[in-house]
Amino acid sequence: MLNSARLLVLLEIARRGTIVAAAQALHLSPSAASHQLARLEKELGVALVERAPQSLRLTAAGVRLAEHAQAIADLMAAARDDLRAHAEATAGVLRVGFFGSAGLDLLPRALSGFAAQHPLVELELVMGQPHELVPALEAGRLDAAVVFEHPLDPWCREAAVEVRMFFEEPPLIVLPPRHRLGRRPVVRLGELAGESWIGTHGGGHGEPVLERACAAEGFRPRVRCRSDHYQVTVNLARAGMGVALVPALGLADDAGVHVCRLDHPRLHRRIGVAVRAANRNPALRAFLAELGAAAGEIGSLLERRWAA
Repeated sequence: MLNSARLLVLLEIARRGTIVAAAQALHLSPSAASHQLARLEKELGVALVERAPQSLRLTAAGVRLAEHAQAIADLMAAARDDLRAHAEATAGVLRVGFFGSAGLDLLPRALSGFAAQHPLVELELVMGQPHELVPALEAGRLDAAVVFEHPLDPWCREAAVEVRMFFEEPPLIVLPPRHRLGRRPVVRLGELAGESWIGTHGGGHGEPVLERACAAEGFRPRVRCRSDHYQVTVNLARAGMGVALVPALGLADDAGVHVCRLDHPRLHRRIGVAVRAANRNPALRAFLAELGAAAGEIGSLLERRWAA
């Protein structure tokens, strides 16, 4: 194994022409530089310089090795610069998972501020449900996961994962045009027992939360169709296909429908972020600060708009 410090001595000799000058450039004594050169020649079993009383010249082998030493020095400098940029979060990769409706406003707000401050950090975005994202986070395939949790459908948190909740997202009922409850600002779930519903397919733990909540109210909803894409759900309600339970973050366009706040103690979602406690990605802290600021803004907006 070639010693990199000895290669740098040879490289400086090639650049400056004398051991004295090379030693000065490397902050060594001339005798220490000469010793390093001699050790390098002994290890390789080949002469690297031709010595004369007043001059020093590289042999053909010395010239070839100096070229390799230059390539190694360039690679080490590039590695140093890359790691410095990574440590300062001016470069590197940040991998973020998120659920679909967080991608409408919450995540873009956070990434807008983050990208302005860290334009060279590469972003890898993965959309999925919390039950899909958290295992990927635990396995190290994600640095952070923007998640939600229903009181009716909690998920098991592993010890290696830390979860910070930002705000509670109010549940909304989307009604077709000219619906009998269209002028009401707030409705109760029992008032919708006889309606046709646009449901979801649910998460990874059995029955969707709508069915669980309705069962607690003493009825089973008549689900006419299902979609996990909330804009599709709103469009279906607009077309008269039924009523729908939509979280506030999923309501991007409410033109042509009526929207009411649902009065229910357990159908809201808690919105937050999950990270690994041991993750040392320098870009993560900056992203979490931007995400927290964006969540504060959106939480306040939702509270003002949908206050009971």
